[in-house]
Amino acid sequence: MTIDTLFGPEAVPAPKPRSIKLKTIKAVYQSMTVSDTITDYLKPNTRYTSASQVFDTFSFLRHETKEHFIALHLDGKNRIVCCDMVSTGSLNQSIVHPRELFKTALLSSAAAVILLHNHPTGDTTPSTEDMTITQRLQEAGDMIGIKVLDHIVIGDSYYSFAERGHL
Repeated sequence: MTIDTLFGPEAVPAPKPRSIKLKTIKAVYQSMTVSDTITDYLKPNTRYTSASQVFDTFSFLRHETKEHFIALHLDGKNRIVCCDMVSTGSLNQSIVHPRELFKTALLSSAAAVILLHNHPTGDTTPSTEDMTITQRLQEAGDMIGIKVLDHIVIGDSYYSFAERGHL
């Protein structure tokens, strides 16, 4: 390319094409079909209305040797639309952050969540950390419009934050 300058025509190299790399985020919500011979584990269209009902369904967690923190995503009629394993921890703790929990709840269009985790020792007494994270998750859910209905600690029996008036 040639341009006219004060001193006459001058050859100017063409500008080099430039590339810009951008990262994009694509929300993916995937449906899976699990085939199993157990027919009464998670019946379709079952409404979850009590902590004892959740305990009956997820009591198998009491046999786990590590803490597992699970969020049940519910539709407007309290039916499970998604079961999210938020965190698998160690013998006596698991790390849970509101952004990780609600990221998947937003993807599944959950109206509410029920939180549950196990205590491998069998003692369902909530720790100070359990109380703190429950409050933080409830506040975060209120801000984005996803209600935290309950937080259930599973052990030899269960402890329901809602039944004890902590939610």
